[in-house]
Order: sequence, then C-alpha cells, then structure tokens
Amino acid sequence: MTSGRADDPEIVTIGRVSVDLYAREPHVGFDGQQSFVKSVGGSPTNVAVAAARLGHRAAVITKVGSDPFGEYVSKKLREFGVDVRFVGRHAEYPTPLAFAAMDPPEDPTIHFRRVPGAPDDTVTLDEVDVDLVARVPIFWVSASVMAKDPIATTSRALLAARGRRAHTVLDLDYRPQFWRDEEAAREAIGPLVDSCTVAIGNRKECEVAVGTGEPLEAIRRLLERGVDLAIVKQGGDGVLVATPDLEPTVVRPFPVEVVCGLGAGDAFGGAVCHGLLSGWDPVRIVEFANVAGAIVASRLLCSDDMPYEDEVTERLALGRDR
Repeated sequence: MTSGRADDPEIVTIGRVSVDLYAREPHVGFDGQQSFVKSVGGSPTNVAVAAARLGHRAAVITKVGSDPFGEYVSKKLREFGVDVRFVGRHAEYPTPLAFAAMDPPEDPTIHFRRVPGAPDDTVTLDEVDVDLVARVPIFWVSASVMAKDPIATTSRALLAARGRRAHTVLDLDYRPQFWRDEEAAREAIGPLVDSCTVAIGNRKECEVAVGTGEPLEAIRRLLERGVDLAIVKQGGDGVLVATPDLEPTVVRPFPVEVVCGLGAGDAFGGAVCHGLLSGWDPVRIVEFANVAGAIVASRLLCSDDMPYEDEVTERLALGRDR
C-alpha cells in the first residue's frame, strides 16, 4: 500500500447524490400549495459536506447527470470544500431530484425522482482510485449503495481492498423506496457488517442489518461480528453507543425545535467522522454528533445548513450548563 499525499482526503464517502427541493411550508403535503428551495442532497454526499464544514478534507464517490443540476451539484460541492475528483458525469441519466414536504417537519415526506436511472448507481471500479480508498483514514459506505449495480459491486470491491481497516464506517441507511422488499435489503446489507469497524443506524436499520431492532441486542450482535464502535439511534430515547471495552451507554438527545428532520443524521455522521479523526472517546463523539444533528434539525436545509465546529462546541457547552 502506498503512502498518501498531503492533499489526499481524510474522509471518502460513496453513494447517492441529488438536488433536494425543500417545501418551506410546515404541515403541508404535496397536494397543498408549496414553494421550494433547493440544496445538494443525498446522505453520503451530505456526510462529506458535514465533515468538510468541520474542517476536514472530504471527498465523495458519486455521479451526476450531464445537465444544469449536475453543474449545480459540482459547483456547490466545491464551494463547500468537498473534493469532487470522483464526482462523475452520466451522459444519459439526469441528476436525481428529491422533493421534501414538511408534513410533519420531524419526519418529512420524501419523493425521489431517479428515473429512468440514477447516475450514482452507475459508478464502476475503474472510476475510483482504489489505492486511495484503501488507505484513507475514514471510508464511509452508505448501505443504500447495495440496492443497485454496478455501484454495489464497486462498493464491495473497495471494502475488500481496505481489509476492514480502521475506520471503515457502515451507515446502515435503509430507504424502502430503493428496494424490492425488506428481505432483499437484508440479504444485501447484512454481509457488509463483516467489513466495517464502525456501524451506525436507527432501530429499523439495525433490524434490517442484523435481524433485531431492540437496541441492546442490536449492539451485542454488531460487536459480536467484529465491529469496534456500534451506534444505535433511538430517537427521543437518545443514542446507544458501545465498543468491546465500553458497556452500552445512552447519550441523551439534545432538544431543539425541529424545522426539518432531514439531514440531521448526516450532520451526525459528519460529526462522528470528526470525532474519530480527533481521537475522542466514543461518548464524547456521540455527544458532539447529537448536537450537530440537532442544529441541522433546527434549520430547513441539509448541506447548506451543516454547522461549523465552533457552533457545535458552543451549543454543547450550553447544554451541559443546563
């Protein structure tokens, strides 16, 4: 394995990208009168943006269409400080769109437009620097990549090239819209646990990946399969975190008035990457990530509204003083 260069990313994510259109009006469904504001979206892309906003060199492996929305995505990512060397272009498929209705704001209704196909599903191994991915400090895989080929095959090859090197992060990211059924998702996502050192998911995502949504049992199964850091999000019940040396510990949520629940998990993910690169202990990582996620939940957009480190640190200090 060759050594890295000074400008190599610290974090590489892989998976979907889109232009997200957020309805400004709360509690109004798609059948109502709405106005929309656009931003870059797609969970692994947002994680790269979140990490860059926190001061890290981040890159995303994805693909957009050869259209004005594709130009918009590439331009915005560069403005966010995200390395776009692996953001490809598809000649035929348009850049995906995702419409979000704040109905309710805590759990918006999302309508994906990924037809006739999504460019990000077409990423092939020859479009990626395999050696860079093998050596990068953090490789973040969104489990939704397993829904389609060739990106599913590409992701498996990249995981194999890393050989479960720390930190290989699996975002359990289960979106029913991308799968034939839950069983198909389980068969594709479950084996990835054996290739990761960090696993992050909510109850439902854990159920899909390891067969149970009960947080303590999910943690046990993840650790039993060799995961070094397991994180289970429990909504209002906080976040459960554990390692082989740390008993399962609940980190309480950071309360905010929710404007839009989308993107909070991606801010959380970018903050986890920040904590891993900073060498923090698991509880401190999750405390910081909880606050980063809460900040984004208190705002409308995802990528554009990712917090800076000083914002998170200040909010975290205020929370501890309460």
